[in-house]
Amino acid sequence: MARTPIGLVGAQPDPPFEITFDGRPVPALPGQTLAAALWGAGILAWRTTRDGGRPRGAFCGIGQCYDCLATVNGEPNRRACLVPAHPGDTITTQEGHGHDRLGV
Repeated sequence: MARTPIGLVGAQPDPPFEITFDGRPVPALPGQTLAAALWGAGILAWRTTRDGGRPRGAFCGIGQCYDCLATVNGEPNRRACLVPAHPGDTITTQEGHGHDRLGV
């Protein structure tokens, strides 16, 4: 069965859902990446640099630069521009490289 633009116009996507960023509720749409959902909510930075604590968010948007690293559901160093958003995901600002307990 071929899909046509006319058929796609009548598509009924799943309803929006909620993720959280640093305890703040953020709306997300099915198929969005975490970075897209955060951008849509006006959040442009979700990591700080190890040296100087400068804010970082998405830069390249294709997973090559690693500026968009975030802690997702307790796991550091997830590339927010590549990780699909799921209902209930918890994103927290990542400080530096995400492994401060290692002392490196």
